[in-house]
Amino acid sequence: MRYLVAILLLLLLLLQYDLWVGDGSLATVWRLQKNIESQQAENAALKERNRALEAEVRDLKTGTDAVEERARNELGMVREGETYIQVIEDEETQAE
Repeated sequence: MRYLVAILLLLLLLLQYDLWVGDGSLATVWRLQKNIESQQAENAALKERNRALEAEVRDLKTGTDAVEERARNELGMVREGETYIQVIEDEETQAE
């Protein structure tokens, strides 16, 4: 009878070890769930970025407004007949 109790106790301890420490343990499952959540958040952010880029590509392909805006902002270009005026503020005015 004593041996049976000892064997059952040993089996219970082995099962508990696998549950808490071994492969597929609760800690491993929790860690994997956390990794899944962070990957899903990253995927959502990348999907939003892709949507914005797709809209920008569509604008660049279909109309000249987006091209003109980029030319003005990034390249400093102006239309024929326009005058470009740059206002430079004093350092004292910028600090306020």
